[in-house]
Amino acid sequence: MLLVNRTLFYGVSMTTPANTLSGTPVVPGVAAGPVLLVRGEVSPDAIARYGDGDFADPEAALAAYDEAVAAVADTFSTKAASAQGAAAEVLTASAGLARDKGLRSGVAKNLQAGQGPVTAVQGAVDQFVTIFTTMGGLMAERVTDLRDIERRVVAHLVGEPAPGVPTPTEPSILVAEDLAPSDTSGLDPELVTALVTERGGATSHTAIIARQLGIPCVVGAAGITALPAGTFVVVDGEAGTIEQGADPDEARARVEESRRVREELAHWSGPAATADGLPLKLLANVADGASAQSASTEPVQGVGLFRTELCFLDRKDEPSVEEQADIYAEVLAPYSDGRYVVVRTLDAGSDKPIAFATQAGEENPALGVRGLRLSFDNPGLMDRQLDGIAAAAERTGTETWVMAPMVATVAEAADFAGKVRARGLKAGVMVEIPSAALLAHRMLEVVDFLSIGTNDLTQYAMAADRMATDLAHLTDPWQPAVLQLIAITAHAGREAGKPVGVCGEAAADPLLATALIGMGISSLSMAARAVRPVGAQLGKVSLETCEAAAEAVLGAPDPMAARTAVRELLGH
Repeated sequence: MLLVNRTLFYGVSMTTPANTLSGTPVVPGVAAGPVLLVRGEVSPDAIARYGDGDFADPEAALAAYDEAVAAVADTFSTKAASAQGAAAEVLTASAGLARDKGLRSGVAKNLQAGQGPVTAVQGAVDQFVTIFTTMGGLMAERVTDLRDIERRVVAHLVGEPAPGVPTPTEPSILVAEDLAPSDTSGLDPELVTALVTERGGATSHTAIIARQLGIPCVVGAAGITALPAGTFVVVDGEAGTIEQGADPDEARARVEESRRVREELAHWSGPAATADGLPLKLLANVADGASAQSASTEPVQGVGLFRTELCFLDRKDEPSVEEQADIYAEVLAPYSDGRYVVVRTLDAGSDKPIAFATQAGEENPALGVRGLRLSFDNPGLMDRQLDGIAAAAERTGTETWVMAPMVATVAEAADFAGKVRARGLKAGVMVEIPSAALLAHRMLEVVDFLSIGTNDLTQYAMAADRMATDLAHLTDPWQPAVLQLIAITAHAGREAGKPVGVCGEAAADPLLATALIGMGISSLSMAARAVRPVGAQLGKVSLETCEAAAEAVLGAPDPMAARTAVRELLGH
């Protein structure tokens, strides 16, 4: 099969060899094996046999829907309970989405109109898919989750096993149009040795979970699902390529060398420093007490991002200050040994609606009332959360920093900092909106630190939906404009003598980490699984090399050239 991939960067067409596809590289490493295709559709024959379900009335059909939803949501929750970190977060969110009252109302309306259960579910999901796609931004990421829920609910209704990833019989390359959290959370990295998707960008659920699993991953690879099942391919997660027709012996040699390098990186135990002795701070991103406890055993100097909103996705009522303090103390306690924890206040809204906090019916929630903006009309929400954080800090004795998401102006930063300092805590804000990066010098006049969220900063800087496959090259943190905004922010931190960290997914990329340190970034926070590879890479290079990497990426015309420049500089 002749497959030619052309990716357009700034109007320049770059063509890969005819037997090679390319996409956005996410997790480095080389893997080889047969293609294992994910076919997630419910059998048309089973749907036809089921028909309209032969229910006595719409209420009986709705009861069957409720039973199916309960089973699907329970499956997500069960998987979340045995997962950690990003996998647990997205599975919990999917359980909440399956139980969504708006989706149920849409199904009920369709049933009352005389539709059968399967048609009613499909129609309701289609309606929400249209709404989420129109909203764009983070909400568009939920489309994959919605379709996954649709397939699982329909499968339960018609009596078929839930669709998903087939069980491989040998080490294989998992290939799909896209992968839902439920598909990726239970993967065995011994049998699924790489992930490749046709859709998605560097911050998609697939990408995030692949980093947690530590297996090579390429996303946004146009044409990949056209490969026949069983096709032997070589996936290079650093170059972002999928090669066909490679010599098996040569492929095995490349895989073994990649495995040797990754095992060497996995044995890195800190402390974090450049080859010439510059101390570095590597931190963990966590979601709850369990993930914080697990991360504390890794060679990290603390937590750089505690996502508090993920503790409350399934809550209808706001927890009391005392209850919040108990939850936060579970995260802080493992770091009372002299390390510190950066707590992010509720980043609710957009793709993370919380019943007691977020507004319903926004036309574009990604650009709407989310994060800090929730406190504008409900200041008590912020005050009570800060009281809970302060109580947990006092109880555990852990050094606690607090930052707000979605800060756009210096006045917002100053007001937030005042509230945090009044409780005896260190105050900071996230740099996710380009205005915050451009005003970083002035932001640092009123706060103690900044933390760059590269996922949202990239999306907002490039005006590109993170789930738009055709725009995956724009939602790449290696984009020159994004790197310039990071450099501006880092420079402001150096001048002010205050910390500027990165807590977005970009921090987990060992190559990009060298350039970030060279720009003057003072800490990198990432999934705990990524800490050792990043620490090992930084330990091999001098500060001078990091600065050369920063200069190279800031001068590159596009992400591909930036990656190539750093790989050549580091001898990869």
